[in-house]
Amino acid sequence: MTRIWIQKSLRFTQRAITGCCLVLGCWCGMAMGRADPPTPVAEADAFVLGPVDRSGTEADLPIDESSIYESADGTLAEDMRSAVYASNGMDGRGSGFGWQLMPQGLIYRQYLAGVKESRFRGVWSNGKGEGNLLDASLGGQVGLLRYGSFGNGKPVGWQLGIEGAGQVRLDLDQDADVDAADFRMGVPLTWGDEITQVKFAYYHLSSHLGDEFLLKNPGYQRLNYSRNVLVLGYSIYPTELWRVYAEIGYAVSSDVSQPWETQFGIDYAPNGATGFHGAPFAAVNAHLRQEVDFGGNFVFQAGWAWRRSPASGMLRTGVEYYNGKSDQYSFYNLSEQKVGYGIWYDY
Repeated sequence: MTRIWIQKSLRFTQRAITGCCLVLGCWCGMAMGRADPPTPVAEADAFVLGPVDRSGTEADLPIDESSIYESADGTLAEDMRSAVYASNGMDGRGSGFGWQLMPQGLIYRQYLAGVKESRFRGVWSNGKGEGNLLDASLGGQVGLLRYGSFGNGKPVGWQLGIEGAGQVRLDLDQDADVDAADFRMGVPLTWGDEITQVKFAYYHLSSHLGDEFLLKNPGYQRLNYSRNVLVLGYSIYPTELWRVYAEIGYAVSSDVSQPWETQFGIDYAPNGATGFHGAPFAAVNAHLRQEVDFGGNFVFQAGWAWRRSPASGMLRTGVEYYNGKSDQYSFYNLSEQKVGYGIWYDY
């Protein structure tokens, strides 16, 4: 009797162990199915430079450390990793240099206190003799083609881009009526490394009075202010956070405005990832124009900024002080002095 009981116990134990193994095997199989299958390091052809069309799937990204798997003995295959990077024109950090369509980031960044730059902007201000105003910009600047770096690092190389914005003034004391709007579009060609950048660009700008403003001021003289401008700009970072720049523009054709303009300034802002806590910024800009006898405007901004990576755009909020000729060119010969609060997104 005891022997029969022992035999039954052994058969039950054997079946239990077998069942547990089957359950464990199924669970492991499902877990492996959910995970991305490893790509052998030796298959260098699996890595590509820049975005690639995968017919509806996500584009490949530049190589990073997560793309390199451990060797069989558990150590990182340093020699194999270096060979893979070298075969794809990359260094050990996963950075690359080559052709890209729609690259991330700008090589020649926008001037932070330049009020006519193409960006998203909203500045609520009180102007001396102007009342409460909202100056808003709806636009941006992006790269179309780059021969240069990949990834989330600060972009370097050559880049062709496009920019444009509608820059509108609303009179908040008059039911947010539109006083005027300037429209800008341009094509910048830029080159730069981590310290020095150069820009050669074309832009068109035209200015228009708002319908509500004309209805309230029927005798006001409407101006057909417009410019088609060639621009040469130079920018340098003496340190990681400080930037100094200057540019000169010449209008090959214009109406009301005169050909020459120049602007220059200094930016202090985070150049890399800030995290959630952000970092301070400050900027000054002077913009001088021939049609006002090389007078113009002076702008000072200061506040707090956030940037996701060295190649991303930057969100800012803070105060702005503006003094000089109007930045709405329908009123180009009128002087303004404004203090306000602003939100900006720079590309």
